[in-house]
Amino acid sequence: MDSLTQIVLGAAVGEAVLGKKVGNKAILYGAIAGTIPDLDSFASLFTDALTAVEIHRGFTHSIVFSLLFAPIFGWIISKIEHKIGISWKDWSWLMFWGLVTHPLLDAHTTWGTQLFWPLDLRLAYKNIFVIDPLYTIPFLVFLILAMRSKQGSLKRMKYNNLGLIVSSLYMLCTIGLKGITYLKFKNSLDEQNISYLQLQTRPSPFNTIMWSANVELEDAYLIGDYSIFDTKPIEFTRIPKNHYLVDDFNEEINLDRIIAISEGWYTISKRDDKLYFNDLRFGAFDEDAEDPKFVFSYLLEKKDGHLIVEEVPRNPEDATRVLKNLGNRILGN
Repeated sequence: MDSLTQIVLGAAVGEAVLGKKVGNKAILYGAIAGTIPDLDSFASLFTDALTAVEIHRGFTHSIVFSLLFAPIFGWIISKIEHKIGISWKDWSWLMFWGLVTHPLLDAHTTWGTQLFWPLDLRLAYKNIFVIDPLYTIPFLVFLILAMRSKQGSLKRMKYNNLGLIVSSLYMLCTIGLKGITYLKFKNSLDEQNISYLQLQTRPSPFNTIMWSANVELEDAYLIGDYSIFDTKPIEFTRIPKNHYLVDDFNEEINLDRIIAISEGWYTISKRDDKLYFNDLRFGAFDEDAEDPKFVFSYLLEKKDGHLIVEEVPRNPEDATRVLKNLGNRILGN
C-alpha cells in the first residue's frame, strides 16, 4: 500500500499496543515502524533495475525481518526515551507489530509480498489497489480523533479501535467483491464459449467498484473490465503473447528472472526495432490500442553479450488519461 496508509496503520497499531502508557509517542513510533519495510524501495539507487524489482517487498517485508529487527529498534527507542521508564521489551513489542502489519497489508495488493522469506513464495491476494481512499481516509480520521483525545481515556481507545475495525471491515468487503466479480468474469467467458488456461482479477485504480481481468489463452491474453454498475456484457480485448520474439534470449538468466517476477503473465512487443517486456498484472494505459503501453514495461537490450533489462519510465500524461477514462467507466457500460 502507499506510504500514507502504512503510516496510519503503523500509528494505529502503535496506539493499540502502547498508547495507554506513552500516548502520542506510541503513535509516532508506530508510524515509523510502518514505514521502515519500504526502505527497500531505495535499492534502485544502489543496484540495477532488475535486482531492485526483485528486492522490493522481499526481506524487509518478511516475518523474519520483523522478528530480527524489532528488538534492535526497541532497544534504540528505549535509550532515546529512557526518561519515560518503558522497557525495551515493550518498545520491541510495539515495533514488531508495526513492522509485521505492513507486509500483512501489502499481501492484499497486486504486487504482493514475500512474507515468508527466504521461501520463494509471494503472497498477492489482489483484492485492493495500492492506493484506496475508502480504506485510508476513514482510518486517518479516526486516528486523528484518537490523537486529540486524552491519553488512556476510553474515548481515545474507542476512536483508535474504530479505525482498525472500519478499515478491516472494508478489507473484508473487498475480498467479497473480488469473489463476486471473479464469478462475473468466469460466467462471461463461459457464455462466450471462450476456452482459457488461467483467469486472474484485480481492482482498478483507487476503487473496488470496477475490476479488471487477465485471461490466458494458448497464444494470447484477453483483458476485460467489469463495474458493479454495468448493464451490458463484458467485452474482452485480445493481446498476442508474442513470446517467440525473445526466442534468441532463451539462454539468458535475466530473461528467466523478469519472467519469474511477472509470474508468467507477460507479453513481448516490438517498437522501433526494440523489444519490450510487458508485465500484464498491472494493466495497460490504453489496452484498446493496437499496440498498448503497459504500466510496467521493460526494455530488453543485448549489451556486451548479455541481456540488459531496464524499466521504461511512465509518462504522466498516460496516467492522467487513464484516470479521466476511469471516472466515466466506473459508472457502468
